[in-house]
This record gives sequence, C-alpha cells and structure tokens, in this order.
Amino acid sequence: MPKLERISKPGPKRLLSVDGGGIRGVLSLGILRRIEAILKAQSGGRGDFRLCQYFDYIAGTSTGGIIAAGLSVGMSVDEILTFYREAGAQMFVKANLLRRLRYKFESEPLAEKLKEVFGASTNFGSDAIETLLLLVMRNATTDSPWPLSNNPYAKYNDPQRYDNNLKLPLWQLVRASTAAPTYFPPEVIVLRNEDRTKEKQFVFVDGGVTMYNNPAFQMFLMATLECYWPRAPRGQQGWSTGVDKLLIVSVGTGTSPAVQQGLDPDDMNLLFNATTIPSALMFAALSQQDVLCRVFGNCLAGDPLDRELGSLVACAGPLSEGQKLFAYVRYNAELTREGLDAIGCKDIQPEAVQKLDSIDAIPELLEVGTAVAEMKIKQDHFAGFPPI
Repeated sequence: MPKLERISKPGPKRLLSVDGGGIRGVLSLGILRRIEAILKAQSGGRGDFRLCQYFDYIAGTSTGGIIAAGLSVGMSVDEILTFYREAGAQMFVKANLLRRLRYKFESEPLAEKLKEVFGASTNFGSDAIETLLLLVMRNATTDSPWPLSNNPYAKYNDPQRYDNNLKLPLWQLVRASTAAPTYFPPEVIVLRNEDRTKEKQFVFVDGGVTMYNNPAFQMFLMATLECYWPRAPRGQQGWSTGVDKLLIVSVGTGTSPAVQQGLDPDDMNLLFNATTIPSALMFAALSQQDVLCRVFGNCLAGDPLDRELGSLVACAGPLSEGQKLFAYVRYNAELTREGLDAIGCKDIQPEAVQKLDSIDAIPELLEVGTAVAEMKIKQDHFAGFPPI
C-alpha cells in the first residue's frame, strides 16, 4: 500500500520505538524477534511477514535508528541481527592514537556498512521505506535536537524547498543518529539547491545526547499534533488518539545504573563529573519519556520505574481510563546482577553486557533480550490491534 494511502487511511495505528544503546541494540532485537513471531502467527503465519506490515510508524535513536530504518525498509528481525553479528566488529574499527583524543572508532567502516544495507542512493523520501520513520539526532551546529520524520506532509519535507529533508540519503541520516560523542566522529550533512546558489551545512551527533534517546513520546507527538502535519489535507492533520486508536510499543536496550555506594563527596572532581553526568542525563531523559507514555497512555506492561512510582500499569493518574490517549507497552531489562538474575540470566556477568561497544557480548545480549521477551511479552498485549 502506498505510504500516502496508508498514513491517511482511517482506523487504528500502531507505533514502534527503539531506544539507543550501541551494540546493546542486539538486546532489542531479541525482544523484537518475539514480537515478530507473535504477530506473524496472528497474521496467519505468512513466511513473508515483516514488522513494517504491522507498524505504521517506527522510531529509533542511535542503534535504535539502525533497527528502525531496517524494519521500515522491510528487513526481518533476523536479517538485522545478521547485520549486527557480521558487521559489528567491522563497524567498531579503532581510530589511530591521535584521533582517539577526539573519538574512539573510525566513521568510514560504519558508513560503508550502512550504505550496503540501505543503498547509497536511497533517500529519506524513498518508496522503499514502507512506514513513517523517525530518526533522532542532535544538530551540533544549531545546538538543538533534530527528530526527523519522512512524513510527506511535514514542513521541511516540502518538495519545493531546496532544503527538503526527504532528499537526504537514508544511510547518512542513520549514520548521523549513531555518531555517539567520544565513540564516533560527527556526521556532516550538506543541503543545497541544484545550482548550488543556496547551501546549509550541519554537523550532527548521536541523538542519544538529546531528550529522545527513548523517542517513544516524541513519536506520539509527531504522529498526532497538527503542527507536524501542516501540509496535509484538512481533517488529516495528525492521527486520532484513544486506547483503541493508537498502540505504542517501546523497546529498550537495557539500563545499567552506576550505583555509587559509599561515594565520598571529595571524589566528585572534574573527571568524575565529565564521565558520569552525560550518562546520568541520558538515563533521566530516557526514563522521563517512559513516564510520560505511562501517564498519558494506558500502560499494559512495563517494569517498575522506581520505588515511588512503581510500574504505573493500569494507573489512571491525572487522566481517567476513558481519557487515555493510547495503549502502551514497554519492554526492557536492567543489566545489573539483580536484574539479570530476575530474568534467569544468572550465568551472564553484568560487566559483559553493560558496555555500548562490547562486540564479544553479542551472544549474551541476545540471550538477555530473548529472556526478557519470553518472560514479559504476552499475546494479549496486541489483542486490541490485530494484524490486518
């Protein structure tokens, strides 16, 4: 079904969000593989079933951007998993000693792998992308988060604009979203008109350093607010809300809170703050997106957020049950000793699966994701939104 027809068609819409988290995206794939199997069975067991046939909008940040883009172009979860297994070590190529003062890995190997998967000439507006797709990055030039969607009705996707985002290469936007500071160098993207009389150059880094490392609630806003659909026909400027109209599935890459028992205040020097504050802010932002989804949506599944809030599953909050804006499920794992033990992964060492660039831990990450899926995903989570 053509994208315009699909996004304009009335009826329930299904949205999928995948967090950032480096190689820990493999954990997400373990969860997504179970979701794919459930929905495939519900759709009649078709061998060619893909998640892009079920979800109408897919969002991802950083490694989640790779997964989201792969799913949106019709890849199966196993095909994306093969990409991580085979290309993981080739993507994380150590930079030379001088460059390591700025970043740890070279950019070109990752760029070449992304070109292989998505095609060097596939742009953001390509018909090869079968769903609405949201990729999150940070524009260091403008000092602002850039959640980019291929929504044809978006303001900056107007074909009349020389800086039309739909003309940008898909692989390059994915690369920009994965340019984690200290891990990879930034991605430079140039927008220009045909005769090169107008030009804009932007420097992008990983969207994980914005408020949208978990892009679930931002995706909801971009799917429903009229201001994100300014060029749509009257009456079609945003999808309708309601627990029977929108389903949001949010998939994490694992959390690893760095508990500092017995921390001495005198230890909190400049180096300590430089190495701990970024991850603390990212974790807080990720959690806040999750909280917003659980408060404004009807949360069907999710781990406890903290000791005060609990899980907010079936919690009315400020909205009554009839006022909830969407149905919501959240699948994730805590990569601590206690968290791994709780899902039956007692033989996996937390240190092995907590790092963002631990290629050797791919089997263990997949095992964790599979354990999460088997324990936490229920078929009735999707009962209100069966495959078409």
